[in-house]
Amino acid sequence: MTGAPAVPDGRIVLVRHGKTEWSESGQHTGTTDIPLTEQGEADAATLAQRLSGYDVGLVLSSPMQRARRTAEIAGYTAEVDDDLVEWDYGAYEGRTTKEIREELGYHWAAFEHGVVAGATPGETVEEVAARASRVLLRAAPTLATRDVLLFGHGHALRVLAAVFLREQPRFAAKLLLDAGSVSVLEYEREQPAIKLWNSLG
Repeated sequence: MTGAPAVPDGRIVLVRHGKTEWSESGQHTGTTDIPLTEQGEADAATLAQRLSGYDVGLVLSSPMQRARRTAEIAGYTAEVDDDLVEWDYGAYEGRTTKEIREELGYHWAAFEHGVVAGATPGETVEEVAARASRVLLRAAPTLATRDVLLFGHGHALRVLAAVFLREQPRFAAKLLLDAGSVSVLEYEREQPAIKLWNSLG
């Protein structure tokens, strides 16, 4: 006996919600609570089969309807966790990267330059990472033996993956995540690792 903690057997399964009008147009969607499109609902209907092989012991969802509805269509009753909500984009809510760059006059990127306050205060990437850390702490007891399913959003789930991997939050800029995708994080021996990323099939 070494006294070392056991390596968790479970996996973290990340599901980005299905398509919305704004995910299709490239508008930043943080605190705006918009529904799935018909295609988004159709894509969510494929999740039941895609997730059927997991031994799910805990299901958490962002409070936003696009995430909750994705979980519902997939056949899961999810507990709402406010820490899974998308990045608060402040003044950049509802705007595309192209529009923001034209206004600022440089190649703005959320992970590099952050956001500014608007109708909502906005968040730093570090604040998003702090929320992700709380989700991972909540998941840890279940993860010891079973899988944890998280329904959420593109940027917030990318940051959560970076935190799980013990990388800096801005590493998430390199982890692309499409609407309706499934990704899997697990431990390879003691190392947190990506098992599957951005799977759409």
